[in-house]
Amino acid sequence: MLDALHVYDDREPQSAALNMAVDEALLAEAAVPVLRFYLWRKPSLSFGYFGLYAEVAGQSHEREIVRRWTGGGIVPHGDDLTYSVIIPASHPFFARSSPEIYAALHDAIRRALEANGVDAFLADSAAPKVSESCFANAVRADLMSGEQKIAGAAHRRSRAGLLHQGSIQQPDLPERFRSDFAQVLCEQYETTTLSPELMERAAGIAAKKYGTTEWLTRR
Repeated sequence: MLDALHVYDDREPQSAALNMAVDEALLAEAAVPVLRFYLWRKPSLSFGYFGLYAEVAGQSHEREIVRRWTGGGIVPHGDDLTYSVIIPASHPFFARSSPEIYAALHDAIRRALEANGVDAFLADSAAPKVSESCFANAVRADLMSGEQKIAGAAHRRSRAGLLHQGSIQQPDLPERFRSDFAQVLCEQYETTTLSPELMERAAGIAAKKYGTTEWLTRR
């Protein structure tokens, strides 16, 4: 699917604000497509850029809450496998439509799940919206297992590229799933680590944006 891919398998749990900031810092500097897996330091909840803080405020005593830069609904984090994909604007894959990219990335997850014994399929239509919870509503190309939505995502474009942030709500995935997913995206992917310089920039973004009350409660 991709001609190059840098994979960051970040095993150090971070705050919700810093996790969002790392994705933004990577988007600003990525020269080739990126796949990043990451963890949360405590049970967390992310909600979309256009979401209302009032919809999630009641969970602030039990979860760390953050507003994403991408859209979409309310997603609980902690037991899920959270990932992001970044496509630089200079890469040919960026020229595809957003629905095409969404479906292609979810199909890559489907193939990796299948290799690990999990049957899944892409939803062929949107289900009626029943709540602001991301996993209560399936849209076209979301990943389903039986009647349950198990993978959803949201993405957003900028001049730098496309940021796709996703969650796979499938417990006890084998360790090899991560490498299987990466290999479906790019047969010759490269594993790498987040540099101290990038983490310093991300910490600044978290402090000025994702970790602020102004950002969290802007709507």
